[in-house]
Amino acid sequence: MSKGSFLNGDRMNLEHQIPVDFGSNAPKFICWMAPIESLDITQVQLANVDEVAKFVTKKRTDEHLSSRLLLDIALTKWGIDTSLLEVRRNEHRAPSIAYLPGTWVRESLPSISIGHSNGWAFVGLIESGWTIGIDGEPIDLSISEGVFDMMAKGEELALLKSGQINPTILWTGKEAVQKAARLGMHLNPRKIEIPIEGVQDNISIGNLNFQLRNLIFNGYNISVAIGRGNGYDAIPEDELLRQTQAAMNDNPDWSIGCKTTRSNA
Repeated sequence: MSKGSFLNGDRMNLEHQIPVDFGSNAPKFICWMAPIESLDITQVQLANVDEVAKFVTKKRTDEHLSSRLLLDIALTKWGIDTSLLEVRRNEHRAPSIAYLPGTWVRESLPSISIGHSNGWAFVGLIESGWTIGIDGEPIDLSISEGVFDMMAKGEELALLKSGQINPTILWTGKEAVQKAARLGMHLNPRKIEIPIEGVQDNISIGNLNFQLRNLIFNGYNISVAIGRGNGYDAIPEDELLRQTQAAMNDNPDWSIGCKTTRSNA
């Protein structure tokens, strides 16, 4: 099945927009989930051949390709031509989208978050200048008490062990914040404290501030975190383009190009 047939409606009923609400003053964002399917890399233009080649199981390959295809769909719904894009990762493996080197296009792009769990893929997009993190787990997921020490500490740990905090909500909330911070597990989950209510929270970590929402949807507990930040990973070409644009703005007669002469002797 091609991307085109997907977009033309063959599978549209399989994806669900997640009804997350950050209020009337929220930036533009969208969140989607869709089932993991068996795909070929030729169907997923935002997949990286070298990255996929490293996966040792078909399950991991399907998760990756389905997530990237859902990202493609979400970006298309956003109004972006995905044929000009690639997915990059920062030093903490956090993903971002960027224009392909050589396209010389640098319009603002949304920040992204990607995830998957138990047969479903999740994608979040948010306007430039913000970051987003999304995570989901089945509502009937059982989290072993043996990992509670890895998730929390102090009073939060005591509340978790006493059953006053839902461990799944705690886990997805912390994962969402880690992703929104674009740090992954480099941000220790024990340093992220989720208020006991756990549904609608503002969370501060050092100089980082996030809004967190938790909801039950389609059989999953889903957490989405957003915050001010840069969700774009630059490359040297970006600086060259910036300097070129600055030169063009300073000198309207400035141009770049070449002149060639061909002789048919």
